[in-house]
Amino acid sequence: MIVIVGATGTIGSFVLERLMKLGVPVRALSRKPEKLRIQIGELGNSTIEIITADASDPESLRIAFHGASQIFLAISNSPRQIEFETSIIQIAIEAGVEHIVKISSPAYEKRSPVAVAGWHQEIEKLLCNSALTYTVLRPYAFMQNLLRYAPTVEARHVFYGTMGQSPCNFIDCRDIADVAVEALTNRGVSGQIYTLTGSETFSYPQIACKLSTLLGRQIRYVDMDGQVLLRHLIEFEHMPSWLASHVVEIQTMSTVVPEKPTDTVNLLLGRAPRTLDAFLVENIEQFR
Repeated sequence: MIVIVGATGTIGSFVLERLMKLGVPVRALSRKPEKLRIQIGELGNSTIEIITADASDPESLRIAFHGASQIFLAISNSPRQIEFETSIIQIAIEAGVEHIVKISSPAYEKRSPVAVAGWHQEIEKLLCNSALTYTVLRPYAFMQNLLRYAPTVEARHVFYGTMGQSPCNFIDCRDIADVAVEALTNRGVSGQIYTLTGSETFSYPQIACKLSTLLGRQIRYVDMDGQVLLRHLIEFEHMPSWLASHVVEIQTMSTVVPEKPTDTVNLLLGRAPRTLDAFLVENIEQFR
């Protein structure tokens, strides 16, 4: 039995979909089971067991992990990340779980520290020091997160950042999910730490050019000072301060630490990762 922690999340929902299509028995966890039932209902649920569970409720996790052999762990980042994932890992050990596939973040860089990466680093250390078999996936920027810019692109033909001309690694969350499923169903690739990217890097000005071509109108990327962007995210996009700081930190890291693609997706899946061009074409209506 595979337990999915974070089954309604962007990556978790894709993992759930793929395991369902493979006919693998899955126990999907959510604080909002009705949302999960609607999600699963579109695909069929013959191999799925839905459990109401919360990372802040250890007893619900003990019930959910009973009899499980593997866990896919992908909870939303939050200031309680270390607390929640430490509890999940400890309860998994108590329940006799053998293998955890964890979604992490790019490695922590002292040259340009990202707080969330530091949280994941601590959790990875716990996994490494446990008796569990673990597979850690360290994806770079999600293509799906570019959809956050759709409202300002649609309304004002512009989006904002603090990356200058720096190239950034992007990856489609569906590729992350495919690698996770491979790790859950093929023990030959489990037990490793994998850095995941797409096959190309792109700067934000290049993405603005791609959107301009697809939309038939000029889309501008406006580069901001980090502190100005921070205030913009908090005041105009209504982000929690910790999340706004995270966005600024990861974009700043891209300007300090050179990014280049890995071939991990190709090696593990035997195919090239999805491209940014294809993703933008697929989702262009959201930017209109």
